[in-house]
Amino acid sequence: RGKQPFRAFEADLCDGRWLWITETVRLDGWMLLVATDITVLRSSDRDLRQQRDRALRAAQTDELTRISNRAHILMQLGEHLSALRRCGPPCGLVLLDLDHFKSVNDRYGHGVGDRVLQDFAHTVQGALRRGDGFGRLGGEEFMLLLPGSSAQAVQAAVERLLSQVGERRPLAEVPDLGYRCSAGMYMLRPHDDERTACAQADRALYAAKAEGRGRAVWAGN
Repeated sequence: RGKQPFRAFEADLCDGRWLWITETVRLDGWMLLVATDITVLRSSDRDLRQQRDRALRAAQTDELTRISNRAHILMQLGEHLSALRRCGPPCGLVLLDLDHFKSVNDRYGHGVGDRVLQDFAHTVQGALRRGDGFGRLGGEEFMLLLPGSSAQAVQAAVERLLSQVGERRPLAEVPDLGYRCSAGMYMLRPHDDERTACAQADRALYAAKAEGRGRAVWAGN
């Protein structure tokens, strides 16, 4: 040291304290160091970062199901479309909607309906890969993003998921209460935007409902 006439930096000590240190090289060759304890400031910075992270997670999370909310899953859709335009991997878009969900609310109440939605979200989440996206669009409608998957892989994954959902009995106090869902599937294309992609999957979902529910249909079929 000594090649620079002055420098300033932060340093942490073994006991957890943080110091702000300035080094000044004097003309006679001696070095003057002044250390200021900034532990409180560092703690405040850490608290602010943690508060920011919590606020960001809250802004991206659906309050009931604890999965991505509408804004966050649509943002992920946009990111996958952008990647696709740069010759990124294929990506399947799936819209999922619980069948006859209104009858659950009407018969058992909205509290039970909320528990069914939570069970559905938990079931789907348990079947996803790390890079998959899953979010609640609103009500009983959800969006699933399956990047890096072929059409065949998307269909196989969705059919497994529909089978798992059909076997669920989420309430021990109502053992005969089951539920199903329908799915509309679409493979993203580079020229799509978020609106056109969702419209394609939504038409496929409508077809699945019209064909008897509890099934998956491809857009265009």
